Amino acid sequence: MTIKLKKNDNVTVLAGKEKGKSGKIIRVDREKNRVYIEKVNMIKRHIKPRSAQEPGGIIDKEAPVNISNVALYCSKCKKAVRFSVSTDDKGKKTRLCKKCGSEV
Repeated sequence: MTIKLKKNDNVTVLAGKEKGKSGKIIRVDREKNRVYIEKVNMIKRHIKPRSAQEPGGIIDKEAPVNISNVALYCSKCKKAVRFSVSTDDKGKKTRLCKKCGSEV
């Protein structure tokens, strides 16, 4: 399965406990088909202190979400949409919203 989403894309979560939330993709794990979304699916981790500069404690970090549970967010439609890829005469690819036709 090819992943058509990439880092810094705005996406909306379609399923799961975080349904309806949206944010920017921080990281894409292509091997496991998962994405990390900013401020979505937060978990707590207990960190042991390593040195005086790196204190320990409980930190919040993003957990991965399956790629099938997210969709690209169209700023013009104001909702999650499917998209198509078009190529111009110079060979540059652009992603277009299937609903309104604007560039995503």
